[in-house]
Amino acid sequence: MRTKMIALVGVVAALAASFSIGLASGSKRGSPDATALPGFSRIESLSHVNSPARTPLFPGDPAFRLTTVATVPADGFYMQFVREGEHTGTHYSAPCHFRDGKPCADDLDAADFVLPAVVVDVRAEVASDANHVVTTADLKAWEAEHGQMPEGAAVLLRTGCSRFWGPEIGRDRPTYYNCGQPGARFSQPGFSRFAVRWLIRTGVLAKRGALGTDTFGPDPSSDELFLESWLTLNRHRFTLENLTNLGHMPETGGWIVIGGPRHRHGSGAPSTVFGLVP
Repeated sequence: MRTKMIALVGVVAALAASFSIGLASGSKRGSPDATALPGFSRIESLSHVNSPARTPLFPGDPAFRLTTVATVPADGFYMQFVREGEHTGTHYSAPCHFRDGKPCADDLDAADFVLPAVVVDVRAEVASDANHVVTTADLKAWEAEHGQMPEGAAVLLRTGCSRFWGPEIGRDRPTYYNCGQPGARFSQPGFSRFAVRWLIRTGVLAKRGALGTDTFGPDPSSDELFLESWLTLNRHRFTLENLTNLGHMPETGGWIVIGGPRHRHGSGAPSTVFGLVP
C-alpha cells in the first residue's frame, strides 16, 4: 500500500514550531535564516512570466492583453488591466474543466494545492521524437530506479520543450508548438491513457494529485480527445500546464505549492507554482 500523504501536516507543524522557536530565541528579522522553510533547502519558481509578447496561447484560446490603466506620476499608483483566458501561460486546470458536475476552483480544498512531487525526465526520448508517449512500462521503470511514487502526488513530465517558450508558430522553424522540431505545426509529448489509468489504479493519482508538464498539457499530440486530461481531472485532481525549471527539482522528494486565483465556477487559473526542494 502506498504511503499516506501525511507529510503536509508535518510541514505545517514544523512551520509553527520554527516560528515559536524564533520568537523564543529572539531571532531578528533579516538574519540569514529568517525565511528558511523547515525541511527544504530552497524554493524554485516553476512558472513562466506572463507577457503578451512572449506567452504562447493554445490554439483557440482567448487573446491575452495587458493594458496600463494608472501610473504613479498621473494617479499616485500603478495598475494594469489584465484580459486573459483562465488557461493562459502556466496554469492549473480544475476537474470541471473537462467534466460536468465535478469540482471547480472554488470547490477545491487548500490541501489540493500542496502536493508531493516526482519528476519523470524524458528529454532524451523527446529529443528524437516530439510526439513521444510515456507508457506504463516507463513509469514502472522509473519506480524501479527511484522508488515508489507517493500517494496523491504531482507527476511532472520534464520534456525539455519549455526552452522553446515563445509565441511563434509554424512548420518550418522550431517553436514551442512543435517542441523545437520543424516539420509539424503542432507536436507534443505526453502520457498514454494506459499510463494515466495505472497511476490512478495504484493510488499515485488518488483523491488528489496532478499531472504536470512543461508543454501545453499532459496529452500527447496524437490524442485529439485529451483523454489523459479527462482521466486525471476527477475528484480533487489537477493538471498543471506550461511549467518551467523542472530541472531545478529533484526526481523524488520534492513538493509543489500551486498558487493562483480561485474564480467562482473557475475551470482553472494562471498560476505561480513553487517547487520545494529538500
